[in-house]
Amino acid sequence: MSLKERLKADMKEAMKAKDKVKLSTIRMINSLIKNAEIEKRGELTDEEIIQLLMKYAKQRKESIEMYEKGGRQDLVEKEKAELAVVESYLPKQMSEEEIREVVKQTIEEVGASSVKDMGKVMKAVMPKVKGRADGSVVNRIVKELLT
Repeated sequence: MSLKERLKADMKEAMKAKDKVKLSTIRMINSLIKNAEIEKRGELTDEEIIQLLMKYAKQRKESIEMYEKGGRQDLVEKEKAELAVVESYLPKQMSEEEIREVVKQTIEEVGASSVKDMGKVMKAVMPKVKGRADGSVVNRIVKELLT
């Protein structure tokens, strides 16, 4: 089952269950996909949809941070609920330990020795963890291991 088909099926379930948060989030995801397809002038692959969802999840996380700073707990809860729905469609995220192992192997592969080689390491690591790890976490671990 493709991601679009899964979204469609889950939307029907959310309608039947009267789950307003899930329904509105899936509708938002569908509109993001539709806009991206119009822009691309063709169907999106599952991988492209995952990239879109990762971007959307990152926006939700940033919104949560901003609302917490502003003391808007009601909006924090709403964003967290939306984020949970979005993350249910993303591949399982790697743990920090798993990311650390991949980074260590990559540092050995490219022969990196200092922070100056960080770009080389990041360029090699990101395709390996694509869709399964947040870039900022990977960046932090690479920086930590190279210093």
